[in-house]
Amino acid sequence: MRDDDPKEAGAKPPFKPQQQEPPGQTREMDPRPDHGEHSYRGSGKLEGRAALITGADSGIGRSVAIAFAREGADVLISYLEEHDDAKETARWVEQAGRKAVLMAGDVADPAHCRALVARAVKEFGRLDVLVNNAAYQMTFQSLDEISEQEWDKTFRTNIYSMFYLAKAAAPHLKPGSAIVNTSSINAKSPNPHLLPYATTKGAIANFTAGLAQLLAKQGIRVNCDDGGGIRREFRQEYATRAARSAGRGGARLCAARQQ
Repeated sequence: MRDDDPKEAGAKPPFKPQQQEPPGQTREMDPRPDHGEHSYRGSGKLEGRAALITGADSGIGRSVAIAFAREGADVLISYLEEHDDAKETARWVEQAGRKAVLMAGDVADPAHCRALVARAVKEFGRLDVLVNNAAYQMTFQSLDEISEQEWDKTFRTNIYSMFYLAKAAAPHLKPGSAIVNTSSINAKSPNPHLLPYATTKGAIANFTAGLAQLLAKQGIRVNCDDGGGIRREFRQEYATRAARSAGRGGARLCAARQQ
C-alpha cells in the first residue's frame, strides 16, 4: 500500500509531442517512464527461480524484469536491438543481486525463440517463468494503409512468438511454473487505428485461455494481463501482478484483467 496519492504522483500531461523511429529508445522519452526503479519492493515470491522475459529492454518488460529480480529471480532479457536499453535493464537486475543474461534477436523467428529458451536453461539450469511481452504496434488511419507485410509482421511478432516460445519452454517447466502473456485493453475494446495490433491482442487472450487448459494437467499456470495504456503507474502495477501470477500463489487457469 502506498502512502502518497497516486493521482498526484509522477509526471502529468500534457506532454510535448514526441516521435521516434521504431523500435525507439527510452532515453529519448521526455519525461522518462517510471519502471519502478525506486519504488518496487520485493518479498521473495520468486526466490531461486529463473525467468525469460521478452521485450525486457524497456517499458512493461523492464518493469517486470526489475520486479522479478527483486522477488529473487534470475532473468534472461530478450530484446530486438535496443542494446543500451537492455544493458540498463540488466544493471537493475544485477543491482538486485540476481543474474542478468542479455540476448538480442527477433521473436518473430521460431529458431530464435527456441534459442532463447535453450540459452535460459543453459545459463540458469532451469526455467520457471516465461513472460511473453514483446510486441509491435503501428497506427493507421485507413484499411488501405495496412499492407499484407505489416499485418504479417504484427502477427508474427505479437502472437506467433508466444506459440513458438511456449512450445519450446513447456518441456522445461516443472509443476508450479508459469507463463504470463501481455495482452491489452484492445483485446476487448479495440482502437480502430491499431487494427493489426488490437487483433493480435484478442488472439492472445484466447491463446492464453486455451493454453492454460492444455498445460493445467502438467501443473503449469498460464495467465494474461489485459492492461490499459497508462504511462507510469500501469507499468508498476503490471509488474506487481506479473510477479503474483508467476509466484507461489494458488493455481489459476487464466486471469485476463481489463483496466
